[in-house]
Amino acid sequence: MKKPLTIFWFRRDLRLEDNVGLAAALQGDNPVLPIFIFDTDILDSLPRDDHRVTFIWQQLDQMNKKLKKDHGSGIAMYHGNVLDVFKQITKEHSIEAVYTNHDYEPTAKKRDKAIADFLNQQDIEFNTFKDQVIFEKLEITKGDGGAYKVYTPYMRKWKQKLLSGDSIKNHPTNIKNYFKSKKIPYLSLADIGFEESKITPPAPDTSEQIIEEYSHVRNFPGLSATSKIGTYLRFGTISIRKLVAKAHESDDDTYLNELIWREFFMQILWNFPYSQTQAFKPAYDSVSWRNDEDDFEKWKNGQTGYPLVDAGMRELNQTGYMHNRVRMVTASFLVKHLLIDWKWGEAYFAKKLLDYELASNNGNWQWSAGTGCDSAPYFRIFNPESQLTKFDKGMEYVETWAPEYLKDTHPEPMVDHKFARERCLETYKKGIDS
Repeated sequence: MKKPLTIFWFRRDLRLEDNVGLAAALQGDNPVLPIFIFDTDILDSLPRDDHRVTFIWQQLDQMNKKLKKDHGSGIAMYHGNVLDVFKQITKEHSIEAVYTNHDYEPTAKKRDKAIADFLNQQDIEFNTFKDQVIFEKLEITKGDGGAYKVYTPYMRKWKQKLLSGDSIKNHPTNIKNYFKSKKIPYLSLADIGFEESKITPPAPDTSEQIIEEYSHVRNFPGLSATSKIGTYLRFGTISIRKLVAKAHESDDDTYLNELIWREFFMQILWNFPYSQTQAFKPAYDSVSWRNDEDDFEKWKNGQTGYPLVDAGMRELNQTGYMHNRVRMVTASFLVKHLLIDWKWGEAYFAKKLLDYELASNNGNWQWSAGTGCDSAPYFRIFNPESQLTKFDKGMEYVETWAPEYLKDTHPEPMVDHKFARERCLETYKKGIDS
């Protein structure tokens, strides 16, 4: 008779330390077999050298080596449709329970329901935990119990709740209760049909200096003055609890407030899932976008004739990263100068960004477009020239990514700012009032 096992399913929590679901699994009576599933429903649409797949595999490889060294265990890797994989696992092992951490995206919710239904049919427990956020779903609500649609009151309530509980306590995972075997399935990148990407995420920096000085330097793309933490939070290689605890100690709340924006957008997507594909403010779905494909290509390739926009798009294309201030400028330019649907830009960022995360990507694009919750009003239109003067006056950032703008070889602006602004205001107003 096979010995009963507990499965821990890694997803957006690729770390062995302070992992809520893993800690809970290890406290049970059965040995724990950690698994990761390379989901073909996701991977089949990606390029073979996708930089995020490389990053995921590299993190798993490091974790696998540590588990082997410390516990004689490892992470069982699978490649296929998630439900089919679970059917395979339940045939190979005697499984009593599956543990994992919550995932909040609409597709993930649908997937997890299918897995829960299947496991229930097999009389297998399915236990999920909050891990990638401090507060989730409807833990921060208005007085009437409804979800917040405006950031500032949400942020204030979030901070009050943080002070009143133990939401940032550590969850130790050093219990030696892992399944031990030399036959745990291991997959290489080649085994799943991928090759190593040349793009790697910038190293994170959560030093006290970065957090303390964040409010003063975060808007200047020519400086290396942001934490570059996005990719690591996206895939859970760093604990949000440890990061919030560190940010909370700072005298300046600016960095902490950015982490709260992340959770604000996650609860928006959870409570208003229609916003994944539609404007949060329904009236804005009536805006008549130009959606000129040639203009979109120029934007994607950094050939707009505006230095800061072009530098940002080239940084994105070459590195999978773009400075946050420049993300706002490039997004505003696409939507308001070119009148191209925000969903086009959102999809392009989703394809390119190492730190792509649906809720934040959607929320920030809708913020820039004026279509989202608590967004910039539609008549707020960034002037890419004044943004350059204000935040990259010395042209350090532009020189790095679009050096021709320091010479006379650069393209002319593809659209005049004043003309584009007036066209945008007229188009938005007509769409909203229709």
